[in-house]
Amino acid sequence: MKGFLHQLFDYNFYCNKKLIEQCAEMETVSGTCTKLFSHILNAHHIWNHRIVGKPHAFKVWQLHEVEAWGDIHYENQRTSFEIITNADDFGKRIDYENSQGRTYANDLKDILFHIVNHSTHHRGQILMDFRASGMEPEPLDYIFYKR
Repeated sequence: MKGFLHQLFDYNFYCNKKLIEQCAEMETVSGTCTKLFSHILNAHHIWNHRIVGKPHAFKVWQLHEVEAWGDIHYENQRTSFEIITNADDFGKRIDYENSQGRTYANDLKDILFHIVNHSTHHRGQILMDFRASGMEPEPLDYIFYKR
């Protein structure tokens, strides 16, 4: 399980890094892209903090400047790898409160998978925004990453 989760988070890191690099080269990053990528970073940060039981520093839809994306992304990845590496039981239930103040509990493995899946979903939206702007994005499918 640890090995597979490390691979998924490597893939997530790779894809996000590609988008950060592509956006850093743009003269102007669209508001849609900024909103969605900031949300990817915020959600990852919030889930990590829920898992480790610490207060989070970001709001769900808080915007970040493109120049800050790399540092936030790196810290998210470092924390997730630490969580995975130190986990003894991926079936452990994590109690948390969502952004509306409702309490829930989910298995650690499900939360970790959700982080990657959530990021993939919003990266797809960002790539559609790129295409609508006339840009051809790099393919970020998992199978391309594994080749």
